[in-house]
Amino acid sequence: MESLGTFLKSRRDRVTPAEIGLLTYGTSRRVPGLRREELAQLAGVSAGYYTRLEQGQAETASEQVLDALARVLRLDQVETVHLHNLARQSVKPGLGEPPREEPHARVLTLLESLGEATPAVVLGRRGDVLAWNRTGHALVAEHIPYEAPRNPAERPSIPRMFFLDPHTRGMYRNWPDLAKVHVAYLRLTAGRYPTDARLAGLIGELTMNSPDFGAMWATGDVSDCTTGAMHLQHPTVGAVSVDYQVWLQPDSPDHRVEIYTPNDATSADALRVLNQQSGGDEPESVTVRAERH
Repeated sequence: MESLGTFLKSRRDRVTPAEIGLLTYGTSRRVPGLRREELAQLAGVSAGYYTRLEQGQAETASEQVLDALARVLRLDQVETVHLHNLARQSVKPGLGEPPREEPHARVLTLLESLGEATPAVVLGRRGDVLAWNRTGHALVAEHIPYEAPRNPAERPSIPRMFFLDPHTRGMYRNWPDLAKVHVAYLRLTAGRYPTDARLAGLIGELTMNSPDFGAMWATGDVSDCTTGAMHLQHPTVGAVSVDYQVWLQPDSPDHRVEIYTPNDATSADALRVLNQQSGGDEPESVTVRAERH
């Protein structure tokens, strides 16, 4: 997973003295960004305290100190939330087995109400597919059995598919951009759930088996996943461009409903073909409907 010190150092390396108006008088520097003492001074804390904080030797950091560090490091809102999440980890126990994820009944009702004309997928906190409609399945993973989300042990993992499945990787024309989003969102999730052993295992697996994931993870980037564009070369319908938007669920905030809408007429036609070929107009089309409770 990630420590507070690791994140602070990665963000400190990213900010140059010139960006914040700090004069260096032409002296040589051994660090790419701010020195520890420079960041400490600008944030209004002692250099010794900040050093202990970055090295994991300080027990706590107040919200005021964290906000001051975020200001100097020019963190955005999501990065600042992640900073606060990491600062709270020191009082939490080690890794543990998380409870099994199941989509809430209201989430399944929402998925059903969308029908089959609009592709949709329900994702868990680690990016596992908890449910999908037939057109959503046909769009993002038609090479995987449609019934796979019914068995928790066999649920497709979108991050794992993105980095370890050649079929999935080859389907996305803007794979590098989408891959960065997946990595940055996994980092945000890891800050929220530092004791999730399955999440730690997923990050470790991807780091060991995908040099691309390892390189992207090493950047320290963190962001939320809300909207964006997916450009696919689909094996069945060819070129498809869709916009995705994420709907969060109050009853299960860890879970996201991703909705895909076409961004041009050709893509709209392609989605209609996928809907027809996947049998999306047939009843009982949401995979986990039989398990709703």
